[in-house]
Amino acid sequence: MSDNLINEKLIANANSLNFYLEDSRANTREAAVSMAVNSDAVKAIRERDTNEIALLFGFMESLYRIDYFTVCDDEGIVLARTFAPDSFGDSIIDQQNVLDALNGKISTYFETGNLISVAVRTGCPVFDVDGELIGVVSAGVRLDTENAVEDLKKLFNSDVTMFFGNTGIASTIMRDGESIAGTILDPQIAEIVIRNRQEYSGEVDVLGEKYAAFYMPLLNAQEEVFATFFLGIPVADITAALSSSIRAGIILGLCGLAVSIVLLFFILSSISEPIVKLSKDMNQIANGNLSIDINTKGEDEVGQLGRSLQMATNVIHKLLNDIDYMINEHEKGNTDYFLNSAEFHGDYRVLADSVLLLVSLGMRDPLTGIPNKRSFENRLPLEWYRAAREKAPLSILIIDLDRFKSFDDRFGYEQGDVTLQTVAKTIKETLKRLIDFVARWGGEKFMILLPMTDAEGAFVVAEKVRSIIENLKIPCADPNGAKVTVSIGVNTLIPTAESEINSFVAAAEEALHRAKETGRNKVVASGQRRGLLSKGQALN
Repeated sequence: MSDNLINEKLIANANSLNFYLEDSRANTREAAVSMAVNSDAVKAIRERDTNEIALLFGFMESLYRIDYFTVCDDEGIVLARTFAPDSFGDSIIDQQNVLDALNGKISTYFETGNLISVAVRTGCPVFDVDGELIGVVSAGVRLDTENAVEDLKKLFNSDVTMFFGNTGIASTIMRDGESIAGTILDPQIAEIVIRNRQEYSGEVDVLGEKYAAFYMPLLNAQEEVFATFFLGIPVADITAALSSSIRAGIILGLCGLAVSIVLLFFILSSISEPIVKLSKDMNQIANGNLSIDINTKGEDEVGQLGRSLQMATNVIHKLLNDIDYMINEHEKGNTDYFLNSAEFHGDYRVLADSVLLLVSLGMRDPLTGIPNKRSFENRLPLEWYRAAREKAPLSILIIDLDRFKSFDDRFGYEQGDVTLQTVAKTIKETLKRLIDFVARWGGEKFMILLPMTDAEGAFVVAEKVRSIIENLKIPCADPNGAKVTVSIGVNTLIPTAESEINSFVAAAEEALHRAKETGRNKVVASGQRRGLLSKGQALN
């Protein structure tokens, strides 16, 4: 029975730690991505305003349930740290999450840094309104402080030690009133965990006391173990409850027969009551109620079963939360966000993969892989009302391939599909900012939304798209390659209470119509562009 209890504790600790780390990864990613497109944050980073960055980002830490932000410029030089406002000006380009972000990629890693030994970090690139990379937002959850391990001890009901390399740097285990941080990892365990990169669980000796322990290696971006989690419970605490129940049984056995019968009645009642409750809980779960209070406190088989049931509901909760978050992101038009099915196992992964397939079919164009008309119709109102709230310009580009029916007739429909895929990929790669959005409207027409972009900036982007597509060499049977051009209509507006979304789109469509009428392969903007572009005038 003692071995069973120890094994149950180790399994519960391992699962709890995995859930915590995955939540931390998700929180840092949400924080970094959200702040990288925050207009006030972008402005402060563009102006290199250290005080404003520290103030603005520091206010957002609790909102995203993270510990800190680090913000750097486009060369990896720190502009501000929320956890150390007076420390900036050093380079963090050696951090992989920052390096990835400087190359336009969002990534999350367990990493060490200049001032923090162990943390979960997500780096996200920050682009200016013209698509220029101006910096990086890195969000993190710390795992290397006494406060961090104390919080985890309360969460897991286990002692926690964080090892950096093979040396403890924070621990909840106390000896003579002092933390045991500074102790060295057992060489045999270090061989398994650090060198072989494997988890380890079992009984270990910690300064003369036996612990039921679980060790988890943390791998950095280079797949090297640079830190290790220790979760442990004194074996004496686990066996004490068992010994206590045995002594109680002996005492009861010495009581008189009549008293024993009465006690037996109450014991059976106390056992049957939690079993009945657990059975009701299982029926509630089967009927779709996952918010029930499951009894997981007992150390007997009923308590173990309750914990197993709670673990199953936690997995379902996470899957549902991830699905809900993904759907919310897709409703905003962020169709690049998907839940990570690799975080789930067995039938849960099969279910997650099925959900991903359904969502992809519903929100993405099956031919080109970019967002479809439905995604655009979801995104447009959100950007419209955000622009109205922030009194910021919003631009729309409508792109149409010129004489595409004749192109299909000449090269065939299969080549037409290849061309549409190539054009879609080109447009997407031309847009550099995370907030820019492209969708296939249908047929040979594409739509682009450019938040926080004025008329001049929108015209520059449109002309860049037109020029790149004009110079594309699309592979085909013709040795000279298939050539296509596009006409683009542009409209820009700062939405007000009197503005209408339909009129906003219609003006861009009218500009596209004028581009077609006046020769194609050109950009026409609706409205005035600083005196350079009058209404209806075409430029290329």
